[in-house]
Amino acid sequence: MTQLSRPEDGPAARPGSSAEAPADLLIIGGGINGCGIARDAAGRGLSVILAEKGDLASATSSGSTKLFHGGLRYLEYFEFRLVREALRERETLLRAMPHISWPMRFVMPYSKEMRFDGDTPAARMLGRFLPWMRGRRPAWMIRLGLLLYDHLGGRKLLPRSTSFNLPGTPEGAALQEQFERAFEYSDCWVDDSRLVVLNARDAAERGATILTRSEVTGARQQDGLWRVRLDGPAGAREVHARMIVNAAGPWVGKVIHDTLRLDSHERVRLVRGSHIVTRRLFDHDKCYLLQGSDGRIVFAIPYERDFTLIGTTDAEHDDIARAPECSEAERDYLCRFASAYFARPVTAGDVVWSYAAVRPLHDTGPGSATAATRDYTLTLDRSAGAPVLHIFGGKITTYRRLAEKALEKIGGVLALHSGPWTAGAPLPGGDFAVDGAARLRGDLLARHPFLTEAWAERLVRAYGSEAAQIMGDAQEAADLGRDFGATLSEAELRWLMSREFAQRAEDVLWRRSKLGLRMRAQEVAALEDWMRRQAG
Repeated sequence: MTQLSRPEDGPAARPGSSAEAPADLLIIGGGINGCGIARDAAGRGLSVILAEKGDLASATSSGSTKLFHGGLRYLEYFEFRLVREALRERETLLRAMPHISWPMRFVMPYSKEMRFDGDTPAARMLGRFLPWMRGRRPAWMIRLGLLLYDHLGGRKLLPRSTSFNLPGTPEGAALQEQFERAFEYSDCWVDDSRLVVLNARDAAERGATILTRSEVTGARQQDGLWRVRLDGPAGAREVHARMIVNAAGPWVGKVIHDTLRLDSHERVRLVRGSHIVTRRLFDHDKCYLLQGSDGRIVFAIPYERDFTLIGTTDAEHDDIARAPECSEAERDYLCRFASAYFARPVTAGDVVWSYAAVRPLHDTGPGSATAATRDYTLTLDRSAGAPVLHIFGGKITTYRRLAEKALEKIGGVLALHSGPWTAGAPLPGGDFAVDGAARLRGDLLARHPFLTEAWAERLVRAYGSEAAQIMGDAQEAADLGRDFGATLSEAELRWLMSREFAQRAEDVLWRRSKLGLRMRAQEVAALEDWMRRQAG
């Protein structure tokens, strides 16, 4: 296994320093777009440096609703190209990462009182031709939308949509008695932050240099090259690159105007999405899609075995300097939304954790935050002399296609050594069949009898086929070294630090895993102390 470079290794170890040839690409941003582009570019023979001012996936890319989905509600906005591309990607991605992504069925309880978002093109069309149905979501329209959803993307692995009666079913048992019918369709779950880390790992193994906690604080063009100042753990230094990719997410506008000092009319719209996590609300593994009287939808998703994830909201976020947080008003809104469906009301006291993230959408003008497009825009700017590619918008399901489109733009400037390749290439640990997770779990339990079912499942769902490497020849828990709590062992932690760029406790507990939901404050403090001593 290739040893991955870390920021503290020093400038002499990296391409792009003043003592070496310039890198082809300097990518700003370690979210899913930046890491996806780094992986694709490195696999095509380009030399790549990726600089992230925090940890990988420390902003938008760890704050999603954790779904690979086509975006069923985008059909109401007639965004057919976006939905088709996302639907086609679901199964491509599922095959490449069956450890961190898996199929999930979505249950949509039906009520005649359901309403459209009044701003959608579908709502306006229905109101024009069937004025007595103005604002309603009739059952026939839902069936038509699901039929289109089934066939628009060439579905092969996932089962088709259907409808069923709720009384007497596990799905109906959790709901209020007024809900008698439901529709059901397929999409996929994904561990968003692990997706980012695995893309970064694969990029590094193909030659990219991944620098975390290294901020790009300035850049200037000279003699056709970008001379970029980096401030990281080892101090300030300068690297050179032929081209910059601005994948800074919510900070894309700030990079354009303050860091690169470019004159651009492109604007980014910041929309905050908030989620809450409660104790488990239902006893099955399906997700609910809940439709509100205000026309919005909210998901309630089985989460980390013992919890339920509820989200998301859509609210304007007007200050990028203000860290996004789930407000009390958003928390209470989500509780009320869920309580309108579930038999047991959801209250603020049920919430064990909440998170929020800012989605950087391409600003296309007036309109509600809910209606703002999730499509992406790539803009190539040569005004400074040396080229820069700006990435606006996007959604996690289409990150791989976005990376391919970015490489098309890059290929117009730099010579590529090969064409698209990522569609059939598994991410680290994903080299097994879509339905092979149970077999991997069984193999782990057989080789390491001290493991519990939940522990083995967590390892497989995080590391896939690489879980066996972490466990080694351990025959008892003590063979894995120090126990940090919640099944986190020293052997796993060393793997995360040496191969997955983890440097602090929060990196491990809230991005490489969600073990922060299960660890006590004193355990977290002990983990942080151990990691700092190892790094120091």
